[in-house]
Amino acid sequence: MKKLFGLVFLMLFLVSATLYTSTKPQKAPSLEGTWELINRYNWEDGNVSDTIPNTNGYQQVKIYSKGKVMWTRYSPDDPNEWFGYGSYTNTDDYLEERLEYGSKVMMSIQDTVEVFRFELQLDKNSYSQISVDENGNRTFSENYRRID
Repeated sequence: MKKLFGLVFLMLFLVSATLYTSTKPQKAPSLEGTWELINRYNWEDGNVSDTIPNTNGYQQVKIYSKGKVMWTRYSPDDPNEWFGYGSYTNTDDYLEERLEYGSKVMMSIQDTVEVFRFELQLDKNSYSQISVDENGNRTFSENYRRID
C-alpha cells in the first residue's frame, strides 16, 4: 500500500511539474545580442526574386544592446570602411535605426536618410530587416542569424 501511495504521489508530482513548465509564459524574441548577416534578398511583386550570398570574404555584424546598435561590414573588394553606431527601437513588426556616427560613406548617406526604417521579421535565432518602398512594397532584405 505504501508503494502504491508513493507511486501515485510521484505521478501527480510529475504531471503537475509538466503542467507548470508548459504554462509558463514564453519570452518574446529579442534583438538584444550579436547577429551575423547570412545573405540578402531582392524582392519583386511581394516575393523573393534573388538571393545574394556572402562571397569573397564579405562579412557584416550587428550588435544590439540596451537601445543602441553598432554594425560593421568588411568586404575585401571594397576600399571603403563601413560601420555605424546609433540608437534603435523596434516593435513586433518594425525596426528603426538612427545613426549618431559612422564611417565617411555612412555619414554621407545619413545626410539624406535620418531614420532607417525596416519591416522586421524576428525569431529567437534569426531576423530579417526588410526595406519597403513608398508604396509599401518590399524591395530588399538583410537576413541575420544570432551568434551571441
